[in-house]
Amino acid sequence: MNAAHAADLAYAASGPPGAGGSSALVTQVLFFAAIFAIFYFLLIRPQQKQKRDREQMLSAIKKGDRIVTTGGLHGTVTGLSEHTVTVRVADQVKLEFDRSAVGRIMVESSAEKDA
Repeated sequence: MNAAHAADLAYAASGPPGAGGSSALVTQVLFFAAIFAIFYFLLIRPQQKQKRDREQMLSAIKKGDRIVTTGGLHGTVTGLSEHTVTVRVADQVKLEFDRSAVGRIMVESSAEKDA
């Protein structure tokens, strides 16, 4: 068997040109769709839910709430405006923060109320 004969056999064994191209394209599109779905359900959707919950928490702040700022400062809300929160941190000490600086609202348990 010479090299020319081997080349003829190799071309004869392969399919017609462009025959497998459409199935490869569909496979590639499905692969990218699966990757996008994984990113959506593992990263994008939980992040949107967390953002929505935070915005709801910030809009629910009212006077008298005990809060903790993102810097770790504990205090009681004494005043509110659209963009700021005034917090009493000690007797006669009031500080003004952006609403976005509120990290969480402290929930009083029944044991804390009794004490």
